Parts: sequence; C-alpha cells; structure tokens
Amino acid sequence: MKRVIVGMSGGVDSSVAALLLKKQGYEVIGIYLKYSNSNINTWREDSIDAMLVSQTLKIPFYIIDISKIYKKKIIKYIYKEYRKGFTPNPDILCNSKIKFKIFLEKLIDLKSDFIATGHYVRKKEIFENGKIYYKIKSGIDHNKDQSYFLCKLNQNQIKKSLFPLGNLTKKEVRQIASKYHLINAKKKDSQGICFIGKIKLFNFLKLKLKKKEGSIIEINQNSKNYKKEDGKIIGKHIGAHFFTKGQRKGLKIGGYKFPLFVIEKDIKNNILYVGMGKNHPGLYTKVVLITKKNIHWINPNHDFFKKEVKCRIRYRQKLQKATLYKKKNKIYVEFEIPQLAVNAGQFIVWYINNEVIGSGRIG
Repeated sequence: MKRVIVGMSGGVDSSVAALLLKKQGYEVIGIYLKYSNSNINTWREDSIDAMLVSQTLKIPFYIIDISKIYKKKIIKYIYKEYRKGFTPNPDILCNSKIKFKIFLEKLIDLKSDFIATGHYVRKKEIFENGKIYYKIKSGIDHNKDQSYFLCKLNQNQIKKSLFPLGNLTKKEVRQIASKYHLINAKKKDSQGICFIGKIKLFNFLKLKLKKKEGSIIEINQNSKNYKKEDGKIIGKHIGAHFFTKGQRKGLKIGGYKFPLFVIEKDIKNNILYVGMGKNHPGLYTKVVLITKKNIHWINPNHDFFKKEVKCRIRYRQKLQKATLYKKKNKIYVEFEIPQLAVNAGQFIVWYINNEVIGSGRIG
C-alpha cells in the first residue's frame, strides 16, 4: 500500500483530497502546517477542523509549527519587496519554499511515497528526450484553477505530488464532502495571503514600514516621461512604498472628472505619479522584461527564440495572448493587448494548451 502525506488546511478541498486518496487505497497521513504570531491567530479553528476530519477518515494527524521558517522566507520577503517598491506574490513562494519543501522533508521522515494537496490542478507524465518529465496543467474548473500558484514548483516536487481535485469542480467537491458528512462541507473558502488570511494590507505593512510624506504629481495623457518637471504637484502621500501601480484608494484627492490612479512610483525620491481616468496610457504595459535569475521553467527543455503563449499576471485573470522573445538569457514578453497595472515584483506565468510551461518575476 502506497503511503501519502496530505497537507490539510482545515478547508473542504484538502479534506476531500484526503478522503479520495483513502478511497483509492492509499495509506493517508494528514499534516496541518501551523503559523501564528501575536497579530494573526486563525490557525486554532482551522487545525481543529482538520483534526476532526482526520478522525472521521480514521487517519493519523500531525501539526507542524512553521512559524520561524515562514517569518524568515515569506514575511521578510513581503516587507522587503514593498520597501523596494515591488508588488510581491507571497502565495507562489509559499508553495515552492514552504508547503512543498516541508512536505517533501516529512515524506522522507514518515517513509511516504507521495505528498498531496487540495489544489485544483492536474499532473501529467511525459517521456521526452529519453527522460520522464512532469507537467502541471490547469484544473478543469476554470473558476478554481490554481495552476498560477504552483508555477515555481520543480520537477522533483511535481513528481512526488498528487492532486486529486484536478478533474473535479468545486461544486462536486462540496457534494462529496456532504455525502461523507465532513464537518467543513459548507465552510467558506479561505482568502488572502497563505497562512495569514485576509488582512488590510496597509495595517500589515505599517507594522514594519514607516510613513514618509512625499509628493503626488499628476501626469497628463500626452506625456511619456515621468519626472518631477513633467507634471504638477497636486497633493501629498504617506509613503510611495504603500502604493501599487493601478491603485486609486488612499490618494485622497478629489475634484477631478475621473478618478486618479497611480501610474508610476519613484521609491528613491518618494514620489507618486498619477494619471486621471482608467484609459490613461501610463496604466498599461505592452512589453515586460524577465531577467535570467527570475526565469523558471517547469520543464527545462525550452530552447527557442520566439514562442507564442498565453499568460496571466495575477490569479484568475483571463489568459492573455503573448509572445516570448529570448535574447541573451533574458525573456521579453510582448502582450497582444496592453495589460492594466503591471507591477514589478509580480509573477507572469506562461501557458501552452493549459499547461504551465514556466514563469518569471517582473522587474
């Protein structure tokens, strides 16, 4: 009998993943990853739900405290990125650097064969150039597809992983949970940052980042330059690192026909450049550059000069047509349609036929 470690969050998805694997004949072990600090303590209720489901399924259950490594790898990363003016995606690194890393370590400790999660993705095995490779494909439920968040997994992590929900819809998962009387069958989906949940970003950032008053400069639609002398000062802000491109809330400037949006930031000089209206050209990006150190391939066999792909720069964004150009170990991504509010620090994920082929960190 094959043994599998299931990452159980206390939610319905991971619970049904454990249930399905047990019914398929696996020996299932449930593990809950605990993160807590003085400001965030949502883990108790979730861990109890995970424990009760494990009791229902009659499987062993363990809690592992990841607070130290999470603070080191994720919390510090979030503050560091915002301090530099970037817009990070902690959920992507949380999967590759925390969840799957720790589960693989426990796989060895517990003499298991696989790890499993409740992600809505599919795994495919292929034979190419004399070797076996593994693919990550979108889940069939396009409203729940979570392939974007797994874009930085490596071949070994995928090889050892099972994704039982990839061919199911969320509705079907809840029906299965109800059929087997799981206590979280109707529990709401978690939202926000992994292990932290839904938070007010400003309140979170101000715990470590100081306020610093700076100028807000309006740039008209005809200007292609973003320098102090190219616009006019129309107000003050509390710190450029608290804002992202495309943001309108928090500017606190009225009297305009259309809303003002952040179109660029100068972190060094603490300046916010803003433009009026959602059609301001400063809000849109046609081409982004990905440097060598920020490129990640799921399957390393990608030698090309030009490649047509579909991509997204945020979770649940509709896939966008784009072309990748490889030049001197860098990749230029040219969108067919200019994209709204592209920020340095975001991850852009590339797809071909619903397969995640790779990703890159912008900036």
